[in-house]
Amino acid sequence: METVPIQLPGGTTAPVRLFAGPDHEHETRRDASRAVVVIVPGLGIPAGYYEPFAQAITDHGFDAAICELAGQGDSRPRPGPESTYGYHEIVATHFPAVFEVVRERFPDSTPYLLGHSMGGQLGVLYAARIRGRLGGLILVASGTPYYRHHGGIRGPGLWFGATAMSLTAAVAGFWPGDRIDVAGFGRQSRVLISDWARLARTGRFEPAGADIDYEERIGRLTLPVLSITIEGDDLTPIESAQHLLEKLPAAEVARWHNPRALGHNGWIRDNDDTVAKIVTWLRDR
Repeated sequence: METVPIQLPGGTTAPVRLFAGPDHEHETRRDASRAVVVIVPGLGIPAGYYEPFAQAITDHGFDAAICELAGQGDSRPRPGPESTYGYHEIVATHFPAVFEVVRERFPDSTPYLLGHSMGGQLGVLYAARIRGRLGGLILVASGTPYYRHHGGIRGPGLWFGATAMSLTAAVAGFWPGDRIDVAGFGRQSRVLISDWARLARTGRFEPAGADIDYEERIGRLTLPVLSITIEGDDLTPIESAQHLLEKLPAAEVARWHNPRALGHNGWIRDNDDTVAKIVTWLRDR
């Protein structure tokens, strides 16, 4: 593994972890370059937690990389009142820097973005911005937090909880997840939490500072998408994942539900079947 630090606006640094697949095992075809799977973590999950998953991908001959989201894991500084990045800043500024590193290290590999949870939401927004420079999207345990697609008491709870979190972050200057443990989000930028809360309440991607109509751009995406849901995942039920896919009517969508009760994060380390499904899908591109 190699680690390359990138400098982001506002003085934030975040490493990119790079995993090269063995040259003699690269999955190649005469009419296509090999693939590099770029993993975007979920909210509150450090990039290092995905290292066994990235290694499993390279064991099948592909290249892999893991993006560290700003303020998480080995990124510095921790979010505070001066942190003003949200969905838009991450996909407009952070992700281009990540993919520049990936393309420099793996110039012959086509990038596929694998997003977990919020990482999948960010991946869809990034794909909408760059249109055509990704081989495809892999969404694992990823949907939207829109309250109408979460059943039972969880739906209304999401609406009220998202509102309360956004207000708390606005007052504190950041989301104090290191002191208020809600869904394992951890300490986060107030703008990021506000964007997430707006999505939970309205079901629409309308991030602060947006310079494009993300919903309209997403609707025109035609790239291949693999959506994987996991049994026992209360944070991203199938209806939540489907809502995200409904925003991609022009995309070439494949779906798979992992029947093992691994929950929202268990598939990352207990990953044989999930990796096998992703590898099969990549080989078909």
